[in-house]
Formats: sequence, structure tokens, C-alpha cells
Amino acid sequence: MSARVQHDDFDLGAEVAALRASNPGVGAVASFIGTVRDVTHGTAVRTMELEHYPGMTEKSLERIEAAARARWPLLGVTIVHRVGLLQPLDQIVLVAVASAHRGDAFAACEFIMDYLKSEAPFWKKEETPEGARWVDARVSDDAALRRWGIESFNAESSSNTSNNTSNNNKEG
Repeated sequence: MSARVQHDDFDLGAEVAALRASNPGVGAVASFIGTVRDVTHGTAVRTMELEHYPGMTEKSLERIEAAARARWPLLGVTIVHRVGLLQPLDQIVLVAVASAHRGDAFAACEFIMDYLKSEAPFWKKEETPEGARWVDARVSDDAALRRWGIESFNAESSSNTSNNTSNNNKEG
């Protein structure tokens, strides 16, 4: 089990090599890297700051991994999520999944990312030319998780508090 939260960047090649080295039965590795965009909803983004609740966040990532392992026969999982101040083009998150077959790796990777976007306790603030704004959860993220049979109402609850500028909003 490898789920970690860190300020430093990660190296995709090194992470995948470590994942593959863990088991000679690995026949497929699927990965996803999320990066900071320079524009969100038509507005320029200068920086993005990610915050988390230490201890609780890592436990949440472990639960997400365990949920994927319960659905697919996985041989390895790596989840790396960065926090702190990030610039456009910076890497934010890595999900890499190893299995004997590609279908399981692809499905588990997508499931973990969908689950992470909706349920992991990260808070995202974007700095724009108009000032800083906390990013609300999105209905599309809840819908992506729902297709896996998991209900999430983060977008509904964040829309009820969208005028609140506190950092109680989920990553979007």
C-alpha cells in the first residue's frame, strides 16, 4: 500500500518502476497524472494552493485504495497527492495501478481517481486576477463516482455554502 501526501514533486518513471518491481506477475500498469491548468472556467489561474488535514487525508487515501482492491485483483497501487502552493503545469496527483491484466488496471485507476476527486479531504484555492477563490466540488465529480455505485453529495452541500469563503469545500 503506497498512498502519500507531499509538497515535493514526484517522478512518474520512478514511481512506476517501483510499482512494477514489487511483483513479477504485473502484466499491466495504468496511470493518471493531474496537473495545474492555467485557466479554469474561462478565468486565468496564477497559482493553486492545496490544503489537507494531516493524518485524516492519508487514512482517506488508504480507504480509497482498499475499496479499489476489493473490486479488482490488483498487484500494486500508488497514490501521490501534492499539497502546498503550485503553479500552472505542476503535477498535482498521481494514481498508478498494477494488475495482471490491462482491464483491471484501467478500471481501478479510473475508480480511484473518481473516488479521490469526490471523497478525499483536500481543499483547493486558486489565485486569479480577480483574487483568491476556494474551488467548490462539482456535480460532474459526484456523477463520476455514482457510476461506480457510490453516492456522493459534495457538490450539493458545497453549492449550499458557495457564498462561504472558508476552506470547507472539497477539491474540484
